[in-house]
Amino acid sequence: MTTASVEHYELIVIGGGMAGLPLTQKAALKGRNTALVEKELLGGTCLNRGCIPTKTMIHSAKIMHHVRRAAEFGIVVGEPKANLQAIVRRKDEVVKPIRDGTYRSAGKIKNLSVVEGEARFEAPGRLAVGERLLESATIVINTGTEAMIPPIDGLADVDYLTNRSALDLTELPESLIIVGGGYVGVEFAQMYARFGSKVTLLQRAGRLVPNEEPEVSAVLMEVFQRERIEVVTGAEVVGVRRSGGDVVVSARVGAELRTFQCTRLMLAAGRTPNTASLNLGAAGVETDRAGFIKIDNRFQTSAEGDWATISPAHRCSRIRRETTPRSSIAPSLRVIPARRWINGSCRTPCSPILPSDRWD
Repeated sequence: MTTASVEHYELIVIGGGMAGLPLTQKAALKGRNTALVEKELLGGTCLNRGCIPTKTMIHSAKIMHHVRRAAEFGIVVGEPKANLQAIVRRKDEVVKPIRDGTYRSAGKIKNLSVVEGEARFEAPGRLAVGERLLESATIVINTGTEAMIPPIDGLADVDYLTNRSALDLTELPESLIIVGGGYVGVEFAQMYARFGSKVTLLQRAGRLVPNEEPEVSAVLMEVFQRERIEVVTGAEVVGVRRSGGDVVVSARVGAELRTFQCTRLMLAAGRTPNTASLNLGAAGVETDRAGFIKIDNRFQTSAEGDWATISPAHRCSRIRRETTPRSSIAPSLRVIPARRWINGSCRTPCSPILPSDRWD
């Protein structure tokens, strides 16, 4: 049993991503004694392994694409070659100063304590973070998601990539198979194809990005065909295995069992919430079977005093089920509930109509 003294706060936020970070800053600037618990890096997915790093690398891929088309504009150049080490280094050079500025900014705010470590509920209103105990009548859960690893036979014996590790590759794969055709899968497919990899995308659904309008899927298919990205829809991956230095992927496509071969395999088959280690049961916070936190139209969880930002870790009955779990709501829209928490006016419902914005 821990004997650490208890630290009391008016507000505790678990997760320093693009919802938790501005919320704690606004609360602290309003004079509330606030703690922000972060187990990795401030800025969350968006800054460290999502929007900013991916779009930085995608921009490099876009430049390569334009260079290949130079002849259309009367410019004679040779075939461009991607230096993935330099591309990844540039990505890191873009992200680091923004991250450093985030830490400097948080460190200057009076009433804001950044607590490094993994939070775990010990009781309603009480968290353990390493040897420290934190208490508050108001706790906001903003823990986001991570790549879902599907139960595919043989996967444990294969070195696979996710959206995180695919941002740090320094050697361009000769061929790449991506399992999953959602927004993560399609952006990495085009990026690596433009770098020069032969890309095959295996999508279980009948079309790409099925949470979007059918017209979006149709346009993506046209673009991918022009850029020679192979797309196989209705493909259920059932097994993977090594074959020399390659990976062989078996997929059921209709009534046919097909095999595909690549030098690298990437999984982009969906997102799973970062809630398993929180011990939510001790706080009385309910989740669904997938681990997503249940919230109402006031962003309230099943436990009094525990709130959740609308991000992939949470589900609300009044927001479209097909968009909320797998996409994040733009940071600017979080200002509305943030003000309500800070000003203590969370009694009225928040708007049930929110656009989805793919930013992780």
